[in-house]
Amino acid sequence: MIKRELESKIRDKIGKGKAIVIYGPRQVGKTTLLHVIFDEMDGVLWLNGDDQHTQEILAYASSESYAPWVGGYKYVIIDEAQRIENIGLKLKILHDNFGDRIQFVATGSSSFDLANKINEPMTGRKWTFFLPPLSVGELKGTNGYVDELGELRNRLLYGAYPAVVGDIANAKMILSGLTDESLYKDVLNLSDIIKTDKLKKILQALAYQIGSQVSLNELAQLVELDRKTVDKYIGLLEQAFVLFRLPSYGRNLRNELKSSQKFYFYDVGIRNALIGAFQPVDFRNDIGALFENYIIAELKKKDQYGNYYFWRNTDQQEVDFISVEGDDLTAIEVKWNEKKAGKLPNAFVEAYRPVREEFITRENYLEKLT
Repeated sequence: MIKRELESKIRDKIGKGKAIVIYGPRQVGKTTLLHVIFDEMDGVLWLNGDDQHTQEILAYASSESYAPWVGGYKYVIIDEAQRIENIGLKLKILHDNFGDRIQFVATGSSSFDLANKINEPMTGRKWTFFLPPLSVGELKGTNGYVDELGELRNRLLYGAYPAVVGDIANAKMILSGLTDESLYKDVLNLSDIIKTDKLKKILQALAYQIGSQVSLNELAQLVELDRKTVDKYIGLLEQAFVLFRLPSYGRNLRNELKSSQKFYFYDVGIRNALIGAFQPVDFRNDIGALFENYIIAELKKKDQYGNYYFWRNTDQQEVDFISVEGDDLTAIEVKWNEKKAGKLPNAFVEAYRPVREEFITRENYLEKLT
């Protein structure tokens, strides 16, 4: 079994006086991780928000109704907690009344209700963690440096969901199921979207445009929706951890593109499944953009709260990614072919004086990312 980097962080917070909340896409291993941690412990109650019985025992938001079934347990785990109505208020009641002797843990496969309804009631009462698909660091830790280096082509085609990594021979079929779950079970069931064909067209259009600047106006025309609706749909996809946006960076130069944005997928296997793009890496004309998506997704896995941007000006000069920490900028260039790795644009260097310059290629990506 692949050891998750989040395991030690969660263990460290057990019994520290706050509830533990874990977000992440479906099928990234949240439940498996909790079994690894809690199966060795006594006094654990497992509840599943998809289960009607769980919904019934949590139906009434009162300490009196909860006391009979939490008594005697040291740990209470609520899986798929976003399925529970008013979950934030109910977790608050549980924690405030029983948190001195019970560790409460909640997981959610989307941030819709769980994030929107937990944050305010649970302010100061929770530790929050994000579990993405498997990271290259976790995979290297299990497979070793040489073997994981040899898996790069598979990672670029099929991504790093645990089920996919464990069964590459059936990766396409697994990804098809994961794609449907991401598209429909989370996004559609937890929103008022009724035009499923439009949602899929938006996703497919964004899948073709990874690494490129995206115009929401043009996208709206393509899918025959208004811009506001397209932006709303994309926001829901972001909340469901299907994709994320990168804004452009700019503060000094007149010719900078300051309102542009790019979109990338949390997992390149999901991206490829959406458009049926499983051609071998060596025969793809999108390999540069695909590798770029892979790298930025891995950077976000390492630092969920990192501030990442891209930079481009009207002279078509660009920097793939910029990491911003306070006043310090790190410029990151990503090139599939090491021979094409050049220097940063003078206009950018002179304006921003980055404290670090990173050039990531297929030859050094494992060292840079781990």
